[in-house]
Formats: sequence, C-alpha cells, structure tokens
Amino acid sequence: MEKKVNIVALIFALMLPIFVQSQDSNLGNWLIYIGNKKLNSKWNVHNEVQYRNYDAIGDLEQLLLRTGLGYTFNEKKSNILLGYGYIKSENYTGTTNNKVSVNEHRIFQQFISGQKVGNVKLSHRYRFEQRFVEDDFKLRFRYFLGLKIPLSNKEKNKYYLSAYNEIFLNSKTAIFDRNRVYGGLGYNLNKNIRFEFGYMNQFFETASRDQLNMIAFVTF
Repeated sequence: MEKKVNIVALIFALMLPIFVQSQDSNLGNWLIYIGNKKLNSKWNVHNEVQYRNYDAIGDLEQLLLRTGLGYTFNEKKSNILLGYGYIKSENYTGTTNNKVSVNEHRIFQQFISGQKVGNVKLSHRYRFEQRFVEDDFKLRFRYFLGLKIPLSNKEKNKYYLSAYNEIFLNSKTAIFDRNRVYGGLGYNLNKNIRFEFGYMNQFFETASRDQLNMIAFVTF
C-alpha cells in the first residue's frame, strides 16, 4: 500500500505544473519516431524523427532529425551517448500569419540511467547541448525524469501508463528556457515495438502550448 501511495505522489509531482499553469494555451500535434539499433551488447545507434505541428497536422512548427552513438554499461542500466541533431523551425512573426524559417545544428551529450521501484520503471536523462542557431551559438542543459507503470502484473500485459517532466536551462539569460510535462497511454506490440499516445504541456515564462503526442519506439 505504501508503495502505491508513493507512486501516486510521484505522478502528482510530475503533473503538478499542468495544474498550476495559468497562461493561454494552444493545441498542437507531434508525430514522433524513436529508433534504437543495437550494434552489439554494448554499442547502439540512436535515430529519431519528430514532425511537430501548430495544429492537428499540416502547419509545420518544427522538423527535428536526431542521431547518435551510445554505449551501455552498469549491467545495462546506464547509457552514454554522443549525438547530432538538425532542427528546422517555422516561427510565426508576431501576431501575423507570416512565418520565418530558422535552421539549427546541434551537438549533444547525454547520460541515461534507469531504476525500478516495485514494478514501476524510472528513468533519468541528463543532456548537454551545443546549439548553432543560424549565426548564434547557445548552450543548454536538460533534465528528464520519466516513469512507466504497467496496468497489470500479468506476464502478457501489453498496456502501461507513461509520464515525464523535463526542464530546460540556458547558460545565458533567461536561464529558464521551458518545462515539459507529459502523460500518456502505451501499448507494447512486441518486445521491439511499442506505441504511446499522450498529452504534453510545454510552458515558458509567459506562455504555454498543449500538444497531442503520437510516438513509436522501435528497437532493431
């Protein structure tokens, strides 16, 4: 019983920023593919595509392509990775319907560690980014705390709940960049493929956006 209370408290802590957020919000949609190619028991190649829209689909907000080489250790509980990302953003100018394209090249290093509390899986991700945004250079740190909760203890259970909170911090003013809070329902198709459908709130200092996320995770 105590474990269940602790899990509920953790979920509430992850989702709390949604409840206290009072800024205006708009609904968008992110289509996400996250792949992992195992080269052997230690090395892996990460590949990722995100197609982000201002609305349901067709109004591009951002196209993100990311890849990297990772190394797993500590009895497969931890992974370090060096990666590269290309990001194309389509930003509206002011309150007009005009857009401006912004191109970004990004180098990043990350460390991921996992742990279990009962049947709940927790993951921590620390990511440091060097961002080349047009003619500007920026540094950013990100911390991600996620959890995955199976909906039953049966061996063949395929459904689970997923939640995370991720905070972004800049090296320059303003230090606070953004915060993302997510909750969703997941389905394990098999041991290599799973899908998630969820809701994410991303908020800044004076504004926020709501996103519907559809995610495919593939290991091959």
